Amino acid sequence: MKLVIAIVNNEDGAVVSSALTKEGFFITKLITTGGFLMTGNNTFLIGAEDEAVPRVKEIIRTYSNTRKHAVPSTATFGVGLRPDELPTDAEVTVGGATVFVLSIDGMEKY
Repeated sequence: MKLVIAIVNNEDGAVVSSALTKEGFFITKLITTGGFLMTGNNTFLIGAEDEAVPRVKEIIRTYSNTRKHAVPSTATFGVGLRPDELPTDAEVTVGGATVFVLSIDGMEKY
């Protein structure tokens, strides 16, 4: 028996949740914040039999997309008034998923 903990970008949370429940997995969704940009995430707790873990991971991988996001530069010290000296936005990759798989002794649903 495994506990899959998946941290998914907020923009992908609904489709990941829907795909997992459509396949018959029971999930608990927690709304979380973190990472470099301190943006919203969905953290899923999924109890699964060992042989079902690859399918859980496949669903999460399929529906968790990465995307580029512009982040305003904070490098403003020493910048003059000339337009060519203004800081530019930095582009970072966000999204995707971080997945942890933990062994557990069991799961009971009441």
